[in-house]
Amino acid sequence: MGRDKALLEVDGIACISRVVSALVEAGCEPIRIAVARPEDVERYGAALPAGAVVEWVLDALPHAGPIEALVEALSDPLVADTDSVQLAPVDVPWITSEFFIELEKTLGSQDLLALPADPQRTHPLLARVRPAVASAIGEDRRPLHIQFGELEHSTLLADSRILRNVNTPADLSDSD
Repeated sequence: MGRDKALLEVDGIACISRVVSALVEAGCEPIRIAVARPEDVERYGAALPAGAVVEWVLDALPHAGPIEALVEALSDPLVADTDSVQLAPVDVPWITSEFFIELEKTLGSQDLLALPADPQRTHPLLARVRPAVASAIGEDRRPLHIQFGELEHSTLLADSRILRNVNTPADLSDSD
């Protein structure tokens, strides 16, 4: 992309702000945002909606990838005592609070996660997961869509327009 996706604007609002707003409206607070560098806290914090309750977490291994970040986050003692955690990358600016609410309802009592999907693919970085997912992943570094598909899960079929992420400048021009 060549730029920080968190601060890219869609309709004048930074991607990170749009995602955090949807999480807040869905009641997913407190929100933990992992950052690679301490200076990111100020830059990202300035773009967040007023009143959002955010806990900033510094990555132990900056830029190590989503699997390491997920295992690290789910292994945190503060998270280990929760029933489930909503994952959300910053590059899904069309995501809605209704989606997060529906995904939480989809998580069955025996499931390790609720996995969102559109007709083409699953979206593991938007899953609702139980902390036990960290031990299920263990040292496995296969792609999350493969690992999550093998775990006990529920699937929520969602509109691909709200699940899409921003990877190129052209993705921004396709905004609805």
